[in-house]
Amino acid sequence: MHKILIVAPSWVGDMVLAQPMFKLLHARRPGLALDVLAPGWTAPLLERMPEVRRTIAHPFRHGELALAPRRALGRELAREGYDQAVVLPNSLKSALVPFFAGIAVRTGYVGEMRWGLLNDARRLDERRLPQMAERFAALALPRDEALARPLPAPALNVGGAERRAALERHGLAPQRPVVALCPGAEYGPAKRWPAPYFGQLAQDLAKNGYEVWIIGSPNDAGIGEEIARASAGACANLCGRTTLAEAVALLASSALAVSNDSGLMHVAAALGKPVVALYGSSSPAFTPPLSGAATILKLDLPCSPCFQRVCPLGHFNCMIQLTPARVLAAVQSARI
Repeated sequence: MHKILIVAPSWVGDMVLAQPMFKLLHARRPGLALDVLAPGWTAPLLERMPEVRRTIAHPFRHGELALAPRRALGRELAREGYDQAVVLPNSLKSALVPFFAGIAVRTGYVGEMRWGLLNDARRLDERRLPQMAERFAALALPRDEALARPLPAPALNVGGAERRAALERHGLAPQRPVVALCPGAEYGPAKRWPAPYFGQLAQDLAKNGYEVWIIGSPNDAGIGEEIARASAGACANLCGRTTLAEAVALLASSALAVSNDSGLMHVAAALGKPVVALYGSSSPAFTPPLSGAATILKLDLPCSPCFQRVCPLGHFNCMIQLTPARVLAAVQSARI
């Protein structure tokens, strides 16, 4: 049995965008055992990817070198006898565990001074591989092989019992189609559609026969409260009240999601849900939802995309000028 270890990214969206690469590895090696080294909190995503045999949780904090613990983990994983490691993050520290494990083939992009740590180090051609998912997927191929498109689509498996349990846990019994609002974006406020706009949209959706839930992480709790107030009671605010596993199950129970360019946008797309994706400072040319059921809304202003955390010009027009009426029209045009 061929065994591959994936050193995975830490962001929700990036983890979903790695799944096409997992699928390509399996297509090339039937019977492959694929394990993923990742932060423990990402397990609810990996557990819903049938391509993953085992999630190996690591304790390392973002930016933490932790050289001795990484060496110890590498020596422990050496007993697994992996044939290859594929390192998706570009940092030096992310390549340490496969090196310490003595894995024979260690694949990844050149990144942050990783010569020696990687012995199958690739140079990234950003023009040839503009999308993050493509960059991950290309690492599943031999060095000189061109990547075929379209990529296999991400697909998270969520069962009916899991959905019912999440609904019961949060006292939800929807009688109408549910639109999930995902107002968070961990990268920064320049990626977030204004909370008052989400509130107005919730009111408009309720008037048009939809039930509305706000779904997000504990970091989104304040935004969720602001949207709930602006909606005048038109939505249920679940931000910060769910686990990631429950958030995934609730998105699976919805009919459609309206989301910033965020991890939950990619989760909703991987669940096969129609998604209305709102882009301002970022670009769908880099991280689009990998779904034929996605509608991308963006204004293409001269200053956008800037890829900044905060609007460098101070006006935030890329999101301010994207009106609730336009987003409502996109929801109504979607096939639910």
